[in-house]
Amino acid sequence: MIRSNRRLIIRKISEDLNISYGSIQNILTTDLNMRRVSAKFVPRVLTVEQKQKRSSISLELRDRAASDSSFLGNVITGDETWVYSYGYDPETRVQSSQWKSPSFPRAKKARQSRSNIKAMMIVFFDLHRTV
Repeated sequence: MIRSNRRLIIRKISEDLNISYGSIQNILTTDLNMRRVSAKFVPRVLTVEQKQKRSSISLELRDRAASDSSFLGNVITGDETWVYSYGYDPETRVQSSQWKSPSFPRAKKARQSRSNIKAMMIVFFDLHRTV
């Protein structure tokens, strides 16, 4: 039952199988060694090609920083985020949680936006201050 739908809650399993809540909880946590975890938020789910590109760029930057001690002092970087004015209602942690055994990887989900009214906030900074 859990393998077909890992988002089931103990109360629902208890009702369907007509077994007490505590017995279901004990079976899941003690006998099956499972625990309830929330999906891990990631900015976006990347393709294999995107992951490889990010990895190669990171290795190149690491090598340049190791060979030139002043390299990081010359780097200006930025960060951006969307600010939603209203109507942003993502799935909660409780809604996204599911049962997981130790050998099963943790679920991931991309952040979702439902609001049409949003503004982008961008910040640039170097090693010492905001630019």
